[in-house]
Amino acid sequence: MSDVPFGFGPHDPNNEEPDDRDRGESSEGGSGGGTGSSGGTGSFPGFGPGGMPGPGGGTPNFDIGALGQMLTQLGQALSQSSSGSAGPVNYDLAKQLAHQQLQSNERPTQEQTKAVEDGVRLAELWLDPTTSFPPGTHTVQAWSPGDWVDKTLPTWQRLCDPVAQRVSESWLEALPQEAKQAAGPIVSMLGQMGGLTFGSQLGNGLAQLAGEVLTSTEVGLPLGPDGTAVLLPANVERFGQGLDRPASEITVFLAAREAAHHRLFSHVPWLRQQLLATVEEYARGIQVDTSSLEDLASRIDPSDPSSMQELMNSGMLEPKTTDEQQAALDRLENLLALVEGWVDVVVADAVGERLPGADALGETVRRRRASGGPAEQTFATLVGLQLRPRRLRAAASLWRLLTERYGVTGRDQVWDHPDLLPDGSDLDEPLDFADRWGRGHEDLDDPIAAIRRAEAQEQAAEENSGTAEDDSGEQNRGDGEDDGNAQQGDTDR
Repeated sequence: MSDVPFGFGPHDPNNEEPDDRDRGESSEGGSGGGTGSSGGTGSFPGFGPGGMPGPGGGTPNFDIGALGQMLTQLGQALSQSSSGSAGPVNYDLAKQLAHQQLQSNERPTQEQTKAVEDGVRLAELWLDPTTSFPPGTHTVQAWSPGDWVDKTLPTWQRLCDPVAQRVSESWLEALPQEAKQAAGPIVSMLGQMGGLTFGSQLGNGLAQLAGEVLTSTEVGLPLGPDGTAVLLPANVERFGQGLDRPASEITVFLAAREAAHHRLFSHVPWLRQQLLATVEEYARGIQVDTSSLEDLASRIDPSDPSSMQELMNSGMLEPKTTDEQQAALDRLENLLALVEGWVDVVVADAVGERLPGADALGETVRRRRASGGPAEQTFATLVGLQLRPRRLRAAASLWRLLTERYGVTGRDQVWDHPDLLPDGSDLDEPLDFADRWGRGHEDLDDPIAAIRRAEAQEQAAEENSGTAEDDSGEQNRGDGEDDGNAQQGDTDR
């Protein structure tokens, strides 16, 4: 997936491998071309890699005979868009492209499925002493990459719809009133074209992720059905190549991470909605700078079709991040870091003394994230968020500190309410948060004692106030007596 916000990723043929370009140039009416390893938005059916009609991307030797075929395919795509999935993203197209571009779609064998089931069952037993949250899974499944595409698409819809909808609306809002009136019926067609664009981009991204993800929660939240623990054996096997660890050990380690994620999300009911709401909050702030549109129009050379492509690649069409959006991104990064940091600590405690290679596997997962793992790719493409490895390490350090000071139950009580969670400044100063949590944690352990302390503090405050009033009254009386004595002295004289 590309690292520009969803819906704004231009297709850059220079970023493709030579064999990808050859395939794109030799195919007629391709559905996006490339393999699952290519990023960007892909190209529409019947459009070349440059986004212009024909296989050559708008070269002077454009074959006019291909125009009819191109228009026919475009009409079919628009017809499918209007009769298929409604909304800002054409998910039918996304699903179709994702399946077409999967490099491998190996079905799990019975042995692999049993290994996944046994791994999750064992991991759940090991996790019991390391967290106060009970198991959150009731089903264990082994998926192929194609299964991952099909069964996670409903969650992708919840993630992508707010951003894509707001992108489409912002473009229409940026049009002058005269242009809106002149466009008329074309506006609905533009909406369908936008759905195709977003669907193409999402399909390419899903194909790439499906070939990389190891579990259903690796992007930071459960993408599959509730309570279903999932591993992708084919991807796990590729992940384990070169690690010099037994396959069973790798499976149990990843199963522990999957089960820990499900425990957290199953028993912290507001967490999933909080993540989705933060993405929606970011989406509400998307705006198009009309001054950029005017500058864009002045730079387009009608006689040079490549000028449009150059401007699209320049980033002028990308939305500018507002202060409100940046605040939403900061909260999203903080929340994702807290989730992953908690999972790191819980899993390390569960498997650290049981799996000889636990430390090495944990370090491999951290390096995978630092180099741009599935979670990083997902949120970089969706909202332009770059997850910082330093933030993830800081969150893990904070959870470790809370565990050492207050135990498993005291640590997990931080998830009782979103207002209790550490913010970005707390990750920078974990000792301060731990001290504050300790004072509040004592009140949670013994609420009666907390009430009595509060009453004692109120009583002491009232007594101090009364003493101050008495002192003030005596001072006033003393001042009055002094004034009276002074007046009597004047009279005697």
